[in-house]
Amino acid sequence: MLSVVIPAFNEDAVIRSTVEQVRGALETAGYLDPEIIVVDDGSTDQTADFAADTGATVISHPSNVGYGRSLKTGINKAKHDTIVIVDADDTYPIDEVGLLLETYEKGFDLVIGARSGKEFDGSVWQKYPLRLLLKLLVQMACGRRVPDVNSGFRIFGKSTITEYFPHLCDTFSFTTSMTLAYIMTGRFVKHIPISYHARNGVSKVRFFSDSIRTLQYLIQVVTYYNPLKMFSFVSILCFFSCFVSAVFWVFDPDFLEMYIFSLAMLMLGIAVFAMGLLAVLLKQIMDGDGYR
Repeated sequence: MLSVVIPAFNEDAVIRSTVEQVRGALETAGYLDPEIIVVDDGSTDQTADFAADTGATVISHPSNVGYGRSLKTGINKAKHDTIVIVDADDTYPIDEVGLLLETYEKGFDLVIGARSGKEFDGSVWQKYPLRLLLKLLVQMACGRRVPDVNSGFRIFGKSTITEYFPHLCDTFSFTTSMTLAYIMTGRFVKHIPISYHARNGVSKVRFFSDSIRTLQYLIQVVTYYNPLKMFSFVSILCFFSCFVSAVFWVFDPDFLEMYIFSLAMLMLGIAVFAMGLLAVLLKQIMDGDGYR
């Protein structure tokens, strides 16, 4: 058995069809009578009432507290260990849930529907630079290719994700921080290509502010799970600055300020790297893996 968690905020135009599509897709895949949980995140429309009409379990937040918090609420209330999450805005091909479940049952800890197609790749051009920057930073942090870091259509185990809850974002960046946490702790993660549809209604994502917040959580997650990587990155920048300024000084020995700057960057780079080693040792001690 499995549980499906659908976070929703002012989605009364599509919540009925979303729940019905989920139920139908799961029945087609052989999963009869699934638990479907709709978390109404403080909606001001009839989202909760319409969801209840479908027979889904409805949990309502008294006010809007965020996408990630809604998912945490639904996951905590779920009766089954296998969890499917999907957005309520009719953008994901729910009929492909069978393929994701089939892959998950092969032993993966997390299966993600990796979005593709015109509606995703060709969305507002202003989004592209930040989306590309986020993808590059995530791949640098993980050391591997990550086709879609924040897809809202994924499958995982309740017993696995709950240990990460204290470090997962309560807002839009929940899925991003989740993907990073799983990969950086050695979990088995699989991306399955899926299509992506035009959104029904107005997006709740504030792209610029949410992207900045995502970058913030990216730094926090990497610092927590692999602090040496973050400190090493800063240290390399310092050493590079040291090298460049040293080259300038060699060609112009009278430029004493450049020599001083180069020396300062060298010392700073060494200090930052040493702090990274201390951060690793501190994390090992906190995790109970330190030397005794």
